[in-house]
Amino acid sequence: MLFTTLNFAAFLVVVLVLFYALPKPARRYLLLAASLFFYMAWNVKFVALILGLITIDYFAALWIIRRHGAPRRMALLVSLFANIGLLGWFKYANFVRETFLQLAHPGITVQPLDIILPLGISFHTFQSISYVIDVYRGEQPAITSYVDYALFVAFFPQLVAGPIVRAKEFFLDYFNWRAPSGEEWQRGIAMMLTGFVKKLICADQFAIAADRYFANPQAFPGLLPAWSGTIAFGLQIFFDFSGYTDIAIGVALLFGFHFPENFRRPYLSASVTEFWRRWHMTLSGWLRDYVYISLGGNRHGRARTYANLMLTMLLGGLWHGASWNFVIWGGYHGAVLSIERVVWGRGEKRGLVRIPLAILTFLIVNIGWVFFRAKTLAAALFVVGQMFTRTAGELMLTPIQIKLAVATLAVALAEEYGGLLTRLTVSPAWVRTVAVVMALLAIELFTASDQSLPFVYFQF
Repeated sequence: MLFTTLNFAAFLVVVLVLFYALPKPARRYLLLAASLFFYMAWNVKFVALILGLITIDYFAALWIIRRHGAPRRMALLVSLFANIGLLGWFKYANFVRETFLQLAHPGITVQPLDIILPLGISFHTFQSISYVIDVYRGEQPAITSYVDYALFVAFFPQLVAGPIVRAKEFFLDYFNWRAPSGEEWQRGIAMMLTGFVKKLICADQFAIAADRYFANPQAFPGLLPAWSGTIAFGLQIFFDFSGYTDIAIGVALLFGFHFPENFRRPYLSASVTEFWRRWHMTLSGWLRDYVYISLGGNRHGRARTYANLMLTMLLGGLWHGASWNFVIWGGYHGAVLSIERVVWGRGEKRGLVRIPLAILTFLIVNIGWVFFRAKTLAAALFVVGQMFTRTAGELMLTPIQIKLAVATLAVALAEEYGGLLTRLTVSPAWVRTVAVVMALLAIELFTASDQSLPFVYFQF
């Protein structure tokens, strides 16, 4: 059930009406039932998988707080094995099998196993892992109600593609719930509308150019198609994923839940280090807290710090997809992050120097996107090679798409330095009404496709 369909709109209205009509004790059952229905709308049989993981992690956390020593560690290991094991099977079994067989028999054609990747498994497993680890560390009390814990994992706004919500964030609202204020209702609706604009107008429009180029890069040789096709994808994935999380954050707010920010205008970053502080912030924070710090962080000298950075980003690359392209993408970012630390440390640059550094960072990030988007390693290497060739070629972006990119840059700058969207939510009623009407009109006039395209991160 896509956020951008009428089916979801009807579903949301019905759940909201029932939620506020029911007495408080019954609302958690409604939200859990609605969340499971939302998940089953994709594939009924996989609801057993998510409920199985919920059950394992629920009892593992209870066992951890009631035992000492080895039994606690065993409960943690059982939870980690269940989550990582199932994620590994569904997401990486074909990748590992194909790699092994090709190493053993070079040139062999490997038929993939018939494995369907469960929707959202990368997100809800990371969310569950963080909860059990926090309970083990004593940073989160174990949740004693099965329904409460199941709702934390399965809550439908963030179930499929995040943001990755920590237990302490979710249960702070859950156990201290209050009805959203009028301002929060306005902010929630504004977030949803912003997400629809990002997805239906921006992401789907740039997807036309990106898909055309990466379907067959060899058909478009030259520097201009390589850069413009890759930049089109960079813009597509940003507007697609940030649009999804904007909608998720807005929907959650209508129910009284305050989800964490997941994107903060990352393409205005003046370094790749800053980019990762602004891009998919909940994943970056997860990798920092549960991988980088667990490996030792920066506590054991420079060489170990750089190794930990590299390992963390390699895992981040593998989390996104099961192919060597994603491994290279993660390793590329790990190498750049390490180089930046050597050159100028971790501090953010200020003043006019941010302009050339932001342009350079944008280009560096887009070179990485080639490996993220290309179908094969050979195709990715071809595109990167074309980025530095002397042949010009043709632009993949149309004049309308170029104007759209410029317009979105202007909006991002206005929001970064003037709080544009924040000001709109507290502006006079007539200003908000005009903004809403213009957004709806733009969606109607400029939506790139009559069909609702799946969000990019659904495949992860």
